[in-house]
Amino acid sequence: MVELETGNEKKIQERMAEEELVKERIDEQGNKWKKVYFGGGEHFKNWLEQCRELGEVMVEEADSTGYKCFEMAGEKLYRIWMKVDPEKHDELFE
Repeated sequence: MVELETGNEKKIQERMAEEELVKERIDEQGNKWKKVYFGGGEHFKNWLEQCRELGEVMVEEADSTGYKCFEMAGEKLYRIWMKVDPEKHDELFE
């Protein structure tokens, strides 16, 4: 659960809502990537290991400012992106 700092509740809620809108990206080569995870810590490590077994992944560090639990622990936040292969695209990416 994400703890909210007093006075920054609206700001962090807005950031979380904005993060929910981040779903896909296109890289410089025109490849499509889907976001499959946003978080950190041990959960991130487990997700990354499982995603690597399923296909090509890209990891992006996200700004943890305002996420009190991550700031206090000195942890980083990450997004895990999986490459979408148009020939193997299935309902998992819809």
